[in-house]
Amino acid sequence: AEKINSDHQVGDLLKVIFLPNYNVSSAQVIIPAAELSQHISTAGTEASGTSNMKFVMNGSLIIGTMDGANVEIAEEIGEKNMFIFGERVEGVNRIRKEMHEGKRGYVGKRLARVFQTIKSGFFGDVSMVHPIIDSLCDGGDHYITCFDFYSYIEAQEKVDVTYKDYKKWTEMAILG
Repeated sequence: AEKINSDHQVGDLLKVIFLPNYNVSSAQVIIPAAELSQHISTAGTEASGTSNMKFVMNGSLIIGTMDGANVEIAEEIGEKNMFIFGERVEGVNRIRKEMHEGKRGYVGKRLARVFQTIKSGFFGDVSMVHPIIDSLCDGGDHYITCFDFYSYIEAQEKVDVTYKDYKKWTEMAILG
């Protein structure tokens, strides 16, 4: 947060914050103000909860995987009114198996650069995240985070394009 918040190019435009003790009272203020909500649990883990429904009911668009309540939301409003990314539940176990057998590595050049930057200490102390990055790179990516990364980037690029189209964004928010 400190790195982003004090950056001379984006510090006045973007803030990273942490809300301690997030609860219903704070959600009642935050959710109606959101334009985009991320619900990014791995397909098939059912870890998404139902807060995404609250965001959609308040006009927020969803960027997320096809997991949990996102599946139900997509059935009601159509995937075209969401920014869906990531492997579908049918492929998750296959990808895990291929990773554990060493047949596939999903880090890729772009994500490797991200990991290198984080591990360099650019964002601060890395002692807590270093083992996580090593695990992701060494076949311990149970939640196929690295595999879904590039699909996530594509979905974010669609968000950027759609956000610039006020009419389209508004239509998607209303249909949600």
